[in-house]
Amino acid sequence: VQLVESGGGLVQPGGSLRLSCAASGFTLDRYRMSWYRQAPGEERELVAAVSGIAPSTIYADSVKGRFAISRDYFKNTVYLQMSSLKPEDTAVYYCNALVHDSYWGQGTQVTVSS
Repeated sequence: VQLVESGGGLVQPGGSLRLSCAASGFTLDRYRMSWYRQAPGEERELVAAVSGIAPSTIYADSVKGRFAISRDYFKNTVYLQMSSLKPEDTAVYYCNALVHDSYWGQGTQVTVSS
């Protein structure tokens, strides 16, 4: 199992970014896929998740209505579309897969600043 995140960067408040998590070693439609984030000095927190065969999504209260998680089965990739970004969204964002065990990507930095 390998997860590779991309799409992070510097964006102004109110802007948008789309994070990608390319998965290999398994087909992601069968497993729960999640995005977490960790800001400096803070614990890692769940941002959004999508379940496996009967897909449903959950979001942290702080991102509801602004972020959307989705999957592309052909590309075996999970996305996190982030809109109306705020400075408090600044963090390293990690992709997670529950494939009989928990796997993590290397993380991608998102910085929201003017």
